[in-house]
Amino acid sequence: MKKKIILQSAIHKKQAIVLIQFVYDEQLKALIQSFGAKWSNSLKCWYAKSDEFSLSSFYNQLSPYAFIDYQNLKNKTNAITPTVQKTSIKAQLNEEQKTVANNFYKYLKGKRFSESTLRTYSFMVAEFLVYNKKTILKDIREIEQFIEDVLVPKKSSISTHRQFVSAMNHYLDFIKAEFVLDFKTFAPRKDKKLPNVLSKKEVLRLIQVAKNLKHRVCITLLYSSGLRIGELINLKLHDLDFDRNLLKITMSKGRKDRYVPIANSILPMLNNYLNTYQPTTYLIENETLNQQYSAGSVRKFLHRYKLNAKINKKITPHTLRHSYATHLLESGTDIRYIQTLLGHSKPETTMIYTHVQSEAFKKINNPLDLIVEHYKNSQKNNKFITNKDL
Repeated sequence: MKKKIILQSAIHKKQAIVLIQFVYDEQLKALIQSFGAKWSNSLKCWYAKSDEFSLSSFYNQLSPYAFIDYQNLKNKTNAITPTVQKTSIKAQLNEEQKTVANNFYKYLKGKRFSESTLRTYSFMVAEFLVYNKKTILKDIREIEQFIEDVLVPKKSSISTHRQFVSAMNHYLDFIKAEFVLDFKTFAPRKDKKLPNVLSKKEVLRLIQVAKNLKHRVCITLLYSSGLRIGELINLKLHDLDFDRNLLKITMSKGRKDRYVPIANSILPMLNNYLNTYQPTTYLIENETLNQQYSAGSVRKFLHRYKLNAKINKKITPHTLRHSYATHLLESGTDIRYIQTLLGHSKPETTMIYTHVQSEAFKKINNPLDLIVEHYKNSQKNNKFITNKDL
């Protein structure tokens, strides 16, 4: 089993340091000493000065020998990017593991998974192989130990945890293991979080502060057609049907095609954008490189406009989709039509918007308001009996 090093920020003799904690091991001790770490008798721990500590250098030097848990570092100025992490994991695989990992990737490809799923599952299994050091599993306990030693210390989200269980399910099928994982009992339950929703005034403010024409088109399409970010950047010019005021969304989530409406109010702006930018293939393109626009660019300008519009809520491209669905529901649109417009396979997915529609809540009389109103009325009508009334 792979060893583990825990990094933690601390103060020692009025100086910021990084504690380097691990179960005693001669090899790790030598490596940490070569990195420049010092032993503290008072702390009973190895440490390095924070201003001299490079997380990326430490990770690259010691990750082949141990898992590095750096979640407790306060300042991750030299934090490892996801790209470096993936490259590092690949570099740690031995020849046998590389062969298995590559064959597993081909196996998933043969099942026609999306590129995103291929990358995620392959990386998770590769990370597990590095940890476990073996390609064949004896029992479920080996998977549980990875979760306990890697996923939990990294504070991985519930959705990442569930993805890992799903990836391992496919891996067990691939290696024809003698045991199976029951996903329902082994994976943690999904978080039941309610979506962030903007008010109609906030949506309007967000559009108004977007002075860049391309950015404004992106925001209005995300909201007015209820698009996912991937659907927006994958839109091609031939997907626009101006005769019927429709957008064709092809091969979206779940490999489904669907049509969504184009709002009449944005048609002049959309035509202005097409005449001004003259995209060649995709509706939204990077005009400098003449390539498909990136999702990261959309998220970046959306965050900037959120600040300009003085909106305190967290906003992502998906927030606009949530807002579109909620506003449709509040305006009286049948939830079955909303399910079709959003491309949901199950009505239960769409039903979440019934929990955030404010118009329905406004019709409910709050008991505190009723008590206060009753009190005010009783004060106005309260008459004391006098002698004249007797």
